[in-house]
Amino acid sequence: MNALRPRGGRVGGLWLTLFGIAWLAVWTVQLTPVQLLLPLQLDTPGGKTDWITGVIWSGLILSIGGLAGVIAGPLAGMLSDRTTSRWGRRRPWAIGGTLLTAAALLVTGVAGDPVGVGAAWVGVSVGIAVLSAALTAMIADQVLEQRGTASALVSSAQAVGIVVGVGAVVLLGLGIGASYVALAGFILVIGVGTALILPDPHVAGLGRSVAPGGKRPTWRQRLGALQDRDFGWVLASRLTVNLGNALGTALLLFFLLYGVGSPAESAEDDLLVLIVIYTVFVVAASLIAGSISDRTGRRKPIVIIAALVQALSAVLILMSPTFVGTAIAAAVMGVGYGAYMAVSLALATDLLPRPEHHARDLGVVNVAANLGQLLGPLLGAGLVALVVGFWLLFLAAGILSVLGAVMTIAVRAPVTPRSHAASRSPRPAGR
Repeated sequence: MNALRPRGGRVGGLWLTLFGIAWLAVWTVQLTPVQLLLPLQLDTPGGKTDWITGVIWSGLILSIGGLAGVIAGPLAGMLSDRTTSRWGRRRPWAIGGTLLTAAALLVTGVAGDPVGVGAAWVGVSVGIAVLSAALTAMIADQVLEQRGTASALVSSAQAVGIVVGVGAVVLLGLGIGASYVALAGFILVIGVGTALILPDPHVAGLGRSVAPGGKRPTWRQRLGALQDRDFGWVLASRLTVNLGNALGTALLLFFLLYGVGSPAESAEDDLLVLIVIYTVFVVAASLIAGSISDRTGRRKPIVIIAALVQALSAVLILMSPTFVGTAIAAAVMGVGYGAYMAVSLALATDLLPRPEHHARDLGVVNVAANLGQLLGPLLGAGLVALVVGFWLLFLAAGILSVLGAVMTIAVRAPVTPRSHAASRSPRPAGR
């Protein structure tokens, strides 16, 4: 597989294609239950008028599962950095995360009550976190000049994954149990297959961390990028912007049913239409923004503008809480979120100081995004219950997106990836 091996910090089209397919599978099996299957399992547990309880259960389960993933991601990344098996550093963890995800999806599909669904979803979240940590580390390990493009594949795959999953369930008329079986098979084939095919080159001198002079590293040295001011601002921004995005998307099916007033028999179709619109703009924005950031080396301005565009989508839906208004807002949010996620991940990767901690540090980057996505449903459920409506939910989404843009202003970012490689390698852990 020499054609897949990176050369001079660049990877070929086949590497990027396989990497994108792997992320497509990750997002499909994670977001299809979040957007459709879990709300259907948890809707109106006490009867047709008990929709608030369903919203609260959905928020609790997604948040608890997300918290488990937040803990598992950096831990798996740290262990991956120290792994020295003949199978590579990232591959064993990618395969292990895939197997856990597939098994937990099957259990989620047969769970008969909210507590059982929640327990099984914790397993899904942990498996996805382990797999994501291994995949994200491959960007820092093998890519230098195309980090914006590789990061764009991650964010665009997120949007396409929702369409693939929800579209398959709705158009094929799959039941809840059959949907989970299909998702488990999908991640099993794609996850294991891409993990085996993608290169996982051995890097001499990596494994167990050792400080200069052969001494055990101090706690300050162990923190690495985590104590860096700029890296910290990027993490805070990703947390805040993702929280704003989660408020605008996680309870979308409930919004269509009880905010817009879509008939129950057509709500799933309406959701699919909105997801397709959102996807088209996320994919286009992420690929264009990632490519521009690679060519110009200027990632920070793109990140700021993208967060503000996402905030605009919340304003639009507040002005017109109708299906048409929601569709327009979905397009605007897709532009903002797609560009933001692609370029902010590339910006965070540019700021990494030490290659022996790539998976751990990028695991924390994933945590920042995932923490926002897991807190969103819980906070959103509380906001909806507080006012028995959705206006406060979208107001908070817009405010948080603006705050994320403001946080990015504080980042002192490298001008270009190439100058970063020349002048910041290795970069001191602190300033």
